[in-house]
Amino acid sequence: MHVFDAAAVHDALAWEFLIEALRQAHLGAMPASDVVVQSDPGGSEGQFVTLPGWAPGGPIVVKMVGVFPQNASLQPPQPAVQGLVALFDGKTGAPVLTADGAAMTARKTAADSALGASILARHDVEDLLIVGAGALAPYFAQAHLAARPSLRRVTIWNRTASRAEAVAAQLRDKGLEITVSDDLDRSVANADLVSCVTMSDTALIKGALLRPGAHLDLVGAYMPTLREADDEALARGTIFVDCRNNMQSGGDLSQAVASGAITWDSVRADLFDLVQGKAEGRTSDQQITVFKNNGGAHLDLFTASALATRIS
Repeated sequence: MHVFDAAAVHDALAWEFLIEALRQAHLGAMPASDVVVQSDPGGSEGQFVTLPGWAPGGPIVVKMVGVFPQNASLQPPQPAVQGLVALFDGKTGAPVLTADGAAMTARKTAADSALGASILARHDVEDLLIVGAGALAPYFAQAHLAARPSLRRVTIWNRTASRAEAVAAQLRDKGLEITVSDDLDRSVANADLVSCVTMSDTALIKGALLRPGAHLDLVGAYMPTLREADDEALARGTIFVDCRNNMQSGGDLSQAVASGAITWDSVRADLFDLVQGKAEGRTSDQQITVFKNNGGAHLDLFTASALATRIS
């Protein structure tokens, strides 16, 4: 059995390689998947999530992660999401590899959105706005830049400006030109691609401000009580999801359905439909596209399978 620590995961899963691996994986059938969420019996915000997935005739994955939002305030800070991903042979059950859960989550989640943007965002996008400055933020900037090389400018906004500055410094260390915004509404209005990576419980993105042709990537709001974009953003945009199986669990779509702004039929397609050519993505340069990144064990399986091909 091979063991990948965080550094080895990041080294093995270059963005271009992983985005293409996810694209190829979506040409096949949806794996069987499930999710078990346990909340801290002691009453904290912490949760522990177990996500098993099994591809037809293929491998098995089990992702085991803790979700502890309070970790950012620890000294030193720790990732809010960390744990392990294990891949097993689907015919014998033998373990193939284990990998750092935080690194795998960062790579998988960002590559998922980047694959969506590679299909749905305009080919000439230049301005990327990252909303949020948590542990995932720098990975989303890098993944979107890999998926859309036309991007020229990256802006980071966060409620706490010092955290936005810290993310910007990380990205500048990689040679990127980064701006920190103190005005979210102005930055949304100027962006071609808006990627929200937050734990917000109130809508941050005002749909009225989205420019024609914008692509909105919604990543947080994985629970019904969370929200990143308002009803108008969902109503103005053509909505796509990574997978229909768990799209009802997130607050952006479920709250907009509850208010009557959209219906579940408003979801045009998922990544399986788009990659397999069963549905059309962007149809004009003026169209606003919305991609809801729901995650799921199938993506952990696809990412772990890609990692397994790097075993020498």
